[in-house]
Amino acid sequence: MTHSLSRTLRLIGAVASFSLAATAQATDLTIQGSNTVGAALAPMLVTGFLEQSGATVQSRSTSVENERQILGQTDQRTTTVLVAAHGSSTGYKAMAANNADIWAASRPVKAKEVAAFSDVADLTSPDNEHVIAIDGLAILVHPSNPIDQVSIDTLARIFSGKITNWSELGGPDRPIHVYARDNRSGTWDTFHSLVLGEDNDLVASARRYESNDRLSDDVSRDPSGIGFSGLASVRNSKLLAVSDGDAPAMKPSQLTVASEDYPLSRRLFMYTPGDRTTPMARALVAFAQSAEGQAIVPKAGFISQNPIAVKPALDASVPESFRTLTGHYRRLTVNFRFSEGRTRLDNKARRDLLRVRDYLTREGRSADELLLIGFADRQSHELRAQMISELRALSVRKALNEIGVPQVAYTGYGQYMPVGGAGSPRNGRVEVWIRDPVLE
Repeated sequence: MTHSLSRTLRLIGAVASFSLAATAQATDLTIQGSNTVGAALAPMLVTGFLEQSGATVQSRSTSVENERQILGQTDQRTTTVLVAAHGSSTGYKAMAANNADIWAASRPVKAKEVAAFSDVADLTSPDNEHVIAIDGLAILVHPSNPIDQVSIDTLARIFSGKITNWSELGGPDRPIHVYARDNRSGTWDTFHSLVLGEDNDLVASARRYESNDRLSDDVSRDPSGIGFSGLASVRNSKLLAVSDGDAPAMKPSQLTVASEDYPLSRRLFMYTPGDRTTPMARALVAFAQSAEGQAIVPKAGFISQNPIAVKPALDASVPESFRTLTGHYRRLTVNFRFSEGRTRLDNKARRDLLRVRDYLTREGRSADELLLIGFADRQSHELRAQMISELRALSVRKALNEIGVPQVAYTGYGQYMPVGGAGSPRNGRVEVWIRDPVLE
């Protein structure tokens, strides 16, 4: 045996020994749940987290489909993280059975899950519910399809089988083939809630998928197809704009999704089990929500929660008074939203307060350059809507003041410029604008 061959065999043996040792090692952290989160985002966040601690990281598939093992090696030890991406509901069940340290979900925790888990922890508290990214459900069709936009009501009629031919929508005389995620998917739960609602069932002929990517790939090959996926899985399919009620149709973009103005926006979550949360799980979640973790989010195809300032394109429906109000401003890619439609900020908003403060520090800007604009859903009296919108803006102003961002200017814009249909909670929001020095 030559010296070169001998050295090669020793190297192969060393690699094999490391691989076997890592495989045999007990898993240090297990994340179970959403395919949307687990396919790419969670492994990338885990990789960034381990690399931040100085580890050399390897990522590989296991023998089980939609599962990955991430190995972080330092001089002291090898850390092993398992990400199992079989659907949001599977993650809740695994955490409830104490078989997962973190539950990855592409939809909010359900009331029945909150109740069932209440003896262990409150899954609605900011200590246990962590928004790690914003996603938009993408409505997908074949690239040759001439349809460019669709309403939520029309989507409900398509996916429930009430509309069966593209000619009914002004397209070609061709039967509609429906593609949908499977019943374990948080993407399906979100679509069912936002589109089908309680009055519609999915058409029985729909083709069901565990994977967003596979669904999108099949739609892109079927001129009759329509489906939905997470924004990261558009791939070669055509993306439709979506409208809700009388609000203008929107395509998902960095601004419309980050602000959750897009009708099919959704939050991606990690949930932790209260006092049962391990130090490593707590540290990973903190990293995922940090500026460093959020910088990883766009690389996985989702929308970061780190605010940036953009000059939005205002369509013809925007009143002249609003154009005048915001003419010397850019809009931050963050909206403040509220629990139960009131003036109490929700869990994400509490974290966004800190992100706005950090944005000002990072960009060398000051609080007096900000403008908060509150909005309300349609009310019985215009004056009532104006009052609600101002109170919402005032509540954000007070919260910012408490964390050292003092005396921010604010106003209310009442019930005008809705981003959803009548009664939509998305209409009750506070937008954040910052003075544009270029336009002063």
